[in-house]
Amino acid sequence: MTKSEARVHDAEQPLAARLVESRREFLALVADLRPELHRYCARMVGSIADGEDVVQETLARAYYALPEFPMGSSPSAPEAMDGREGPKSPRLRPLLFRIAHNRALDHLRRYEQRMGQSLESAPDIATDDAADPEDALAREHALRAAVTRFVELAPAQRSCVILKDVLGHSLEEIATLLELSVPAVKAALHRGRVRLRDELANVAEVTVRPASPIVARYAELFNARDWDGVRAMLADDVRLDLVQRSQRAGRRDVGVYFTNYDQVTDWRLRPAWLDGVEVLAVYRKPGDEHPGYFIELTTIEGSIAVIRDFRYIPYVAREAVFKFA
Repeated sequence: MTKSEARVHDAEQPLAARLVESRREFLALVADLRPELHRYCARMVGSIADGEDVVQETLARAYYALPEFPMGSSPSAPEAMDGREGPKSPRLRPLLFRIAHNRALDHLRRYEQRMGQSLESAPDIATDDAADPEDALAREHALRAAVTRFVELAPAQRSCVILKDVLGHSLEEIATLLELSVPAVKAALHRGRVRLRDELANVAEVTVRPASPIVARYAELFNARDWDGVRAMLADDVRLDLVQRSQRAGRRDVGVYFTNYDQVTDWRLRPAWLDGVEVLAVYRKPGDEHPGYFIELTTIEGSIAVIRDFRYIPYVAREAVFKFA
């Protein structure tokens, strides 16, 4: 290494450390808001797992956009947090939800899922300003509806129903977040509620498919702590995504993942279906009635090609409705 290269290397070290610390502070700042963002994103895209992908895209975009938005006080200051409501700054919360909304729509467009109505086309139809006596019933409908049911609503309707009936935002807050007029929010909310109510009334009982042989075998070997057997199921170029924690590739590096799991003895895996996708529900303790998180497997030609483990994102399973054969 030349002297000039050495100077560049030495200069990069403190910069990298500052960037790591800055990212850590930002994630700590938005930690209390992440579950709420996920509830929104999961319903917008119709998937618990994809909703977390959108949350991470949102946070990455917001982190780099933050310098462009005056926050009033240092993001790392303790007073920047306010319990359940997240950051006190009136600018950060709308910024995050606005980015989340746009990321969710981009996600849907990438998968060519067609929406019936654009956000901008929500009509400005004025409605009575008095408190809606059906608010409580509408909230019950929204909370009872499966995450996947919300994709049946047009984007404006979907956003308004989620923000009002799931997250409890006021009409004025929703108008600010979505950059719509209050009458437009009221119109979209009314139509979304009617559509969601009709969807709930017409929901047919879904027949749960049995677990695929490879997923069932993986769970069996995993629960038996037969790590050699599990490793034998992996593709040579297997990839591991320990969501929000680390990524690995190749049998050798992914093998450390199983070594770490071997140190925990009171959990078990159970094949399940979530949002129409086959997953492995993970129970942290023998007496748990609800899984603490889940693992997604992608298989190619009979081998495990990708492992997505949501162990460090526990909020993704709080509202997950697992279906077991």
